[in-house]
Amino acid sequence: MKTVAVVGYGYWGPNILRVLIQNNIANVKYLCDLNKSRLEAVSQKFLDIKTTREYDDVLKDPSVDAVFIITPINTHYELAEKALLHNKDVFVEKPITNSVETTEKLILLAKEKGKILMVGHTFEFSPPVMETDRIIKSGELGNIYFITSSRVNLGIHRKDISVIWDLAPHDFSMIFSWLGEQPNEILTLGRDSVIKGNLDVAFMNLKFPSGVIANVEVSWLSPVKMRRTVIVGSKKMLVYDDTENVEKVKIFDKGVDIENPENFGEYQLTYRSGTVVSPKLKNTEPLKNELMHFIECITERKTPKTDGHSALRVIKAIEAAEKSSEICSYVKL
Repeated sequence: MKTVAVVGYGYWGPNILRVLIQNNIANVKYLCDLNKSRLEAVSQKFLDIKTTREYDDVLKDPSVDAVFIITPINTHYELAEKALLHNKDVFVEKPITNSVETTEKLILLAKEKGKILMVGHTFEFSPPVMETDRIIKSGELGNIYFITSSRVNLGIHRKDISVIWDLAPHDFSMIFSWLGEQPNEILTLGRDSVIKGNLDVAFMNLKFPSGVIANVEVSWLSPVKMRRTVIVGSKKMLVYDDTENVEKVKIFDKGVDIENPENFGEYQLTYRSGTVVSPKLKNTEPLKNELMHFIECITERKTPKTDGHSALRVIKAIEAAEKSSEICSYVKL
């Protein structure tokens, strides 16, 4: 069993630690955090875990195979770089860093050191997202025309990053993985409604080399919570709604068929409205799937599904989306 350390015990760190321990995925030797009260709480609950405020304690221990970095985004690069330099495999919560430049540096360093680098794009390990990926790649939907996605809720407003950096990585990572490509143009319309200088709502239009277009809406200001994606293809359409308790994925046999005229008449359009099918999905926790995948990758020394390059295409899109919101025009990636 691999020995690991969890670095950061704020919002998401407790979930990482819980899943690792409950599912016996790895031997958690260290929990590192700057907050003393958090460390004391962990020490009382998990007697076998060493707690420390010193990151070097983790890095200098040769028995630690990998580190999970679950800290604020502005610390990701420095912490991940140090871990790689100390020959540790690294899992970094999304977004992997706060710039394309630093992400590229981590990718190169991981390659040089022969270490595994993975980003926490958790939704890519969600059963409905994986089933959607299978359906798209099977050709059941036909050629994809466009995708629309809404990820909105009331709060939590963050001062360190915009809503694009906070929420868009989820939808970008899913869409890019489904399509097997990244956009070449992005247009963003956003607004800093509450905290000036920090966008809390954004509408992003993406164009892909294949011709597919997508619209992604993210917001911290909404009376309702929405996690909904619509994918329209030439054969069928699909709705993925993560807020549904059951039937998170629905396939609609709906569309428009064109019949060529026999004479010089107009083209005839036939609107098709058939059955709705909701495939059976596995009932597994996405985070568990993700962490097990990381441990499998560092054990077998194979490339993770959400590796550094997967992270990089998301960071490129985020940077372009933010730049577009500033100049209000298309930005080429």
